[in-house]
Amino acid sequence: MKIQPFKLERYFAQYEFSAPYLLSPSDCEPFTLKELLALAGPETRKLWDNLWLGYTESRGLPALREEAAALYEHITPEDLLILTPEEGIFIAMNVLLNPGDHVIATFPGYQSLYQLAESLGCSVSRWMPRMQESRVVFDVNDLENLVREDTRLLVFNFPHNPTGALPTAEEYRRILALAEDRGLYVFSDEMYRFLEYDPRDRLPSASDLYPNAVSLFGVSKSFALPGLRIGWLATRNQEVMAQLASFKDYTTICSSAPSEILALAALRAREQVLRRNLEIIGTNLNVLDNFFAQHAQTFRWARPKAGTIAFPEYLGAQGVEAFCTGLVEKKGVMLVPAGVFDYTGQNFRLGFGRRNLPEALALLEEHLGQL
Repeated sequence: MKIQPFKLERYFAQYEFSAPYLLSPSDCEPFTLKELLALAGPETRKLWDNLWLGYTESRGLPALREEAAALYEHITPEDLLILTPEEGIFIAMNVLLNPGDHVIATFPGYQSLYQLAESLGCSVSRWMPRMQESRVVFDVNDLENLVREDTRLLVFNFPHNPTGALPTAEEYRRILALAEDRGLYVFSDEMYRFLEYDPRDRLPSASDLYPNAVSLFGVSKSFALPGLRIGWLATRNQEVMAQLASFKDYTTICSSAPSEILALAALRAREQVLRRNLEIIGTNLNVLDNFFAQHAQTFRWARPKAGTIAFPEYLGAQGVEAFCTGLVEKKGVMLVPAGVFDYTGQNFRLGFGRRNLPEALALLEEHLGQL
């Protein structure tokens, strides 16, 4: 397979470990090992202290699959495959798609959600959002107009990266009903699930509602543990699950033993973990609301409904690319411009899941005053 460079990852490779302040990270404030182990119960701590560093089960640690299954309504441990989140996208696209298939994907988005399909020889239609009263909306009527006779797969990501958009329950029901009516497979990226600011906005997993849906989740975003590289695919379609598990034999084969135990600790302490992360997000959102209210002539703010990211629009004359370059070079604050997402608007991704956001925002404000 020949594949295009991953623009977002190349951009982060350039600045992530050199810029003093990241104002575009997609994760929550990562836990330290000491903090995470402090949350582990006696049974999990015993597993950690006596961990055997051999190969692990290719489907994933049974206790981890059992704990992950508890996050769903109808998913069992047998419906889960533990893997690296990016690996999950790669495997699912290879299993579900054939050259010549038509795919519909939410856009802008994480590049592999559409780039892999294109690299496999598929055609991809981009389901673009609309702005409705300062809210980013993926209109289901627009989706209906994109479906073709040869459409095989619908790819969506809710809560959405990079806009923070989230459909209503009724809109979500219509999306899945359309997929079922047209006989489509669904790939649902749910990496930001459980980070809804209002729990009443939380949507069920697509894999709970639709047998031909494959859902992606993991501990990188909602559980603030991206360094573990642990996620999973969930589907009730056992034929698809068997193919996913078989394909994994050609990628990682099995997961990291230490990472599985640490992920298990986080899932077993999920109430404390999620509460901590939502508190950081809520505090930072209030700061951002005030900041954008004060700079309404420079930015257009569309408040997200869930997750750790937003996609404000820069209204300055110099353009968003020059604005972001100047900010990181002069102030050491990294923002990701829209072009990194193959998007032509003057937007940038803003991440607000980390505690040092006020410091980074102060430098951004200082930069604005010097333009």
